[in-house]
Amino acid sequence: MAETPYLVDSNVLLRWVKPDHRDYPAIVSATDSILRHDGVLCYTSQNVGEFWNACTRPADRNGYGLSPQDADGLARFFEEKLRLLPDSLAVHEEWRSLLVTHAVSGVQVHDARLVAAMRVHGVKRILTFNDKDFSRYTDVEAIHPRGVSLA
Repeated sequence: MAETPYLVDSNVLLRWVKPDHRDYPAIVSATDSILRHDGVLCYTSQNVGEFWNACTRPADRNGYGLSPQDADGLARFFEEKLRLLPDSLAVHEEWRSLLVTHAVSGVQVHDARLVAAMRVHGVKRILTFNDKDFSRYTDVEAIHPRGVSLA
């Protein structure tokens, strides 16, 4: 059976490294189910950047307040388990096209970049807590961790 790739959004990665987070059990259940059903979990350099930003941002500014060394250790946790979708000129060009085609503005440029990487690398699904943020991209299936089938 062929592998089914899923991009793991940064909001999932941030909760996955915190076993005391209320969403942690849903993430573990979802990722375990995906892997049991021949799924492969992926990430991009952008995911690492967003993750690092939130990890090292002060707690009073909605971050984890970690040192860069601690953020590095947590990032290595998922980098060792997930497949990297590398950046390329093709990803950049697809991203620029998406920005114009979908009139993307503000913070949503980051989601468009993830979609560009997905398109270039043939990934159709993203595991995210912000599934509605991807609704404009009809070729992408945004899956909330609680929506992953446990069969």
